[in-house]
Amino acid sequence: MHEELVDHLTRSTSLNRGEALRVIQDVLAYFDESTEEYVRRRHRELQSQGLTNATIFEQITADLRYRAVAPPELSLRQLRRMVYG
Repeated sequence: MHEELVDHLTRSTSLNRGEALRVIQDVLAYFDESTEEYVRRRHRELQSQGLTNATIFEQITADLRYRAVAPPELSLRQLRRMVYG
């Protein structure tokens, strides 16, 4: 699985094959999260920091632009529906 990427990481870093494979699997699992799962998780994380919803949704909107596969731009209403149903 992803042999070319494993080879690249072992050549360009000090990682051995097993470590490179674990890193790849961790990164893929991180980006496998759906947009809805990501929005809910980030909302919980930011809320636990004491931020207000206005600030939270602004931050989530900014964060979504930098996901590996960016979703379409979501309105504030769409974000709220993902969190609260």
